[in-house]
Amino acid sequence: MAKKSLIQREHKRKKLEEKYRLIRQSLKKKSKDSSLSQKEIREIQRKLQSLPRNSAPTRLHRRCLVTGRPRANYRDFGLSGHILRQMVHACLLPGATKSSW
Repeated sequence: MAKKSLIQREHKRKKLEEKYRLIRQSLKKKSKDSSLSQKEIREIQRKLQSLPRNSAPTRLHRRCLVTGRPRANYRDFGLSGHILRQMVHACLLPGATKSSW
């Protein structure tokens, strides 16, 4: 089980990302406009840099819904590898089958 402080930090990052998403998107869209001068582009970049770091979407991690583990997550299920394996063996995931070769 992941530490609760790390899970809370992820929730805080997610809220910040949602809060600043539209601002970040609009600034990035403006910066890609080819009719702007270098001075205007630098001003837009300064505004982007002034946003909180934790509001960037690249700082978010997917975590296992059961254990909070940040690594080896399957997007389709939202579970880490070993929890997914346990649930498949226990027939708790409909449609998932254990692979064998």
